[in-house]
Amino acid sequence: MAKKAESGRNPMALYRTYRPSTFEEVRGQEQVVSVLEAAVKKDEIAHAYLFAGGRGTGKTSMARLLAAAVGTAEEDIYEMDAASNRGIDEIRELREGVATLPFNSRYKFYIIDEAHALTRDAWGALLKTLEEPPAHVIFVLATTELDRVPETIISRCQVFQFKKPSHEVLKKLVQDVAKKERASLEPTGAELIALMGEGSFRDTLSILQKVLTVSRDKKLTEAEVGKVVGAPSSKTVHDFLHALADKNTEEAIAAFHEAVTNGSEPRVFLLLAITKVRGVLLMRYAPKLEKELAEQFGGDDLAILKELAGAKGAAINSSVLAELLTAYIETSRAPYPAIPLELALYRLNS
Repeated sequence: MAKKAESGRNPMALYRTYRPSTFEEVRGQEQVVSVLEAAVKKDEIAHAYLFAGGRGTGKTSMARLLAAAVGTAEEDIYEMDAASNRGIDEIRELREGVATLPFNSRYKFYIIDEAHALTRDAWGALLKTLEEPPAHVIFVLATTELDRVPETIISRCQVFQFKKPSHEVLKKLVQDVAKKERASLEPTGAELIALMGEGSFRDTLSILQKVLTVSRDKKLTEAEVGKVVGAPSSKTVHDFLHALADKNTEEAIAAFHEAVTNGSEPRVFLLLAITKVRGVLLMRYAPKLEKELAEQFGGDDLAILKELAGAKGAAINSSVLAELLTAYIETSRAPYPAIPLELALYRLNS
């Protein structure tokens, strides 16, 4: 069932508090912003848009920005979660609402989130509205699974693909929000939060919020962030890298198990190891990227990556990275999360 969008924001939810309020504030989606801004400026607004992309990439936020840009008042914005309201009855109710004029705006603006979850009958009912939409209605359908949206729906919408924000964009976001929250965040801490956000604005800010919640003095260190996300210490990951360089399976497993014993998640350990192994290989094969890597890694990390990029780390190669990536993918479905990395290490030295 569609409901009016709530105008209030929970001040404790950082991803809501720091939602962009103008197109200029949007990060990492320039290809979407430029087209929508031009459409608004020329008054060439489509009746239906389809925003597709990973979770937390800003699809709903962009929909609300578009609604504001065309002058839609809050009472004329309706949001519907299709994951919970996916049937034909809900769409029929929506169609009845579409037929009425807006309260105080030029347009009634409908945002259907998780649109791919709609049933076949619901899609059929919505299609009729999209084929002959009233002039006073705009639809924005948001989905993380474009392949589940019928072609008949896609063909009647302007489709925009939302990219995952880059690591640099997320890191800058974390630093900016921490500053606004009057917190001191170490660069390595910001690095770790951005990495664990895995391409999601929402997840990244949720992690920052957890760290702020447990911090007593708002001085956020890498160690403090690590405790929240289940990350190992830098020393433990460096020990693991040196063991890989020495082809010492026993020491590599020991470093991994030390991290897990101290509360680290195997998947998080693997993600950090993969990031640094990739750094080693980039330093070796693309040394001109050193400045870029220096922005991502702290001084101690960068020194170790440079060391292992040379002859001392010759055993750290593409095969190692490939095995770690495979282990990372398999960890989430393994009966015992430590097994995929252990198997990877056995294969590397068999």
